[in-house]
Amino acid sequence: MGKRIVIALGGNALGENLPEQMAAVRGTARAIADLIQAGHEVVVAHGNGPQVGMIQKAMAELTRSDPERYIPCPLSVCVAMSQGYIGYDLQNALREELMDRGIDKGVATVLTQVEVDPADPAFQHPTKPIGAFMTQAEAEEMRRRGNPVMEDAGRGWRRVVASPRPRRVVELDTIRTLADAGQIVIACGGGGIPVLPDGNHLRGAGAVVDKDFTAELLAEELGADCLMILTAVEKVAVHFGKPNQRWLTHMTVPVAEKYIAEGQFPPGSMLPKVEAAVVFAKSSPGRQTLITQLEKALDGMRGQTGTIIG
Repeated sequence: MGKRIVIALGGNALGENLPEQMAAVRGTARAIADLIQAGHEVVVAHGNGPQVGMIQKAMAELTRSDPERYIPCPLSVCVAMSQGYIGYDLQNALREELMDRGIDKGVATVLTQVEVDPADPAFQHPTKPIGAFMTQAEAEEMRRRGNPVMEDAGRGWRRVVASPRPRRVVELDTIRTLADAGQIVIACGGGGIPVLPDGNHLRGAGAVVDKDFTAELLAEELGADCLMILTAVEKVAVHFGKPNQRWLTHMTVPVAEKYIAEGQFPPGSMLPKVEAAVVFAKSSPGRQTLITQLEKALDGMRGQTGTIIG
């Protein structure tokens, strides 16, 4: 019997620019279609780190070139833009892949807002990397202009912004209705458009919500059986990159919490994935998270690879 799966798809899997993304979504669509063809229900959330950084840089350059005509574009609006154009490419590629396989299912992108807490301490301590990688010299220049930067897991320097935890998926009822009707839903792109409640008004926040935590919240609310976090490695490892590196096929919640406490997982990389996995596993008996590569998604669901937490 098929399972209801919420997929957290890494933004880096979607390419660094528009041509790369159009090519990347074809492989992404094949992996997702494999799960659907195997009888699983799928809801897709995705990251947007490279994409939202590209959009913000383009908007900033437009503002500098004609400041009397263009005003700075809020980060929340840049997130909304990224949801639109990533969803457009992804839903079309997935629709085409399903039709090629004779599968008649609708695919829709839901522009999704996620409520965050204005008192979240993350606003005082930006940690979420966005945008393209920079050299150290470029990072120093960005820091001089007042934008926080950080070294990202040995891969280079990136700008960082606040990453508050999601509290509520605003369009949850719409997403649930579509999923219950057998539609394939792409939602919570980039972790969702971060908004702050102000009476009945929702005000955009200058932040990026981690897509793994938003996918976890969405999986809970949709009653999913599995949270699937697709990333750059086939399995989670401890002592990563060291001579005693060890790949893991399964972690119970206590073991995962022990490794987290030991600092085994890099912040901004594997740490939020394992933390989200633990939250989902603890939310209800029988729930599990699978962490693996995009190309190994179906093999992971068959128990042939990946790391299971739960």
